Amino acid sequence: MYIHLPGAWQKLLGGEVQQPYFQKLTHFVDEERQNYTVYPPEREVFSSLELAPYEQVRVLLLGQDPYHDENQAHGLCFSVRPGIKPPPSLANMFKELHSDLGCKIPNNGYLMPWAKQGVLMLNTVLTVRAHTANSHKNHGWEKFTDEVIRKVNEKEQRVVFILWGAHAQKKRALIDTSRHSIVESAHPSPLSARNGFFGSKPFSAVNQALREVGEPEIDWQIPDL
Repeated sequence: MYIHLPGAWQKLLGGEVQQPYFQKLTHFVDEERQNYTVYPPEREVFSSLELAPYEQVRVLLLGQDPYHDENQAHGLCFSVRPGIKPPPSLANMFKELHSDLGCKIPNNGYLMPWAKQGVLMLNTVLTVRAHTANSHKNHGWEKFTDEVIRKVNEKEQRVVFILWGAHAQKKRALIDTSRHSIVESAHPSPLSARNGFFGSKPFSAVNQALREVGEPEIDWQIPDL
């Protein structure tokens, strides 16, 4: 497995990738790639860390499993490549964004502009076998991404953690809520969006939490491509 931890992430997580569990995980993913198609492509597995340097992380948006259909996953949770139709959860996020902040629904689901403003878009599992959801669950990724959450929690300045759905909300235990903010609700997937995601106004809540500590707001508008 190609492991590229950029900048400060290398210093913070370099020890983690030397651990026996991570070596085992690497072996598992390499074997999967030999026998199946695995997403995202090898060079994009750590894109969330590359695009949101540790010093710049102000928001952590937690996803679960990478998209498992062709050309969708590129290393940022919920995001898809340009030219790929936004999957249902992302389409629901755009609907809520429109209702919350009046943002225009874009013609693409490429969330790179969020990452560039310090939104770390982290899945709890970073790889998946094609067309097989959760196929790389419980092989070690969760231990690694828990460590990423812990390191973000150690930051001095306030970080806003977005936890959608029960899976993400289990990570509350890793977050010091006396220093950081949590924005949580139901998951935006079609199964649960109507039971607490729609109307939760998460995007304005994040900006409010950033404003309170004098941080610039996130511009949530995704431009058309």
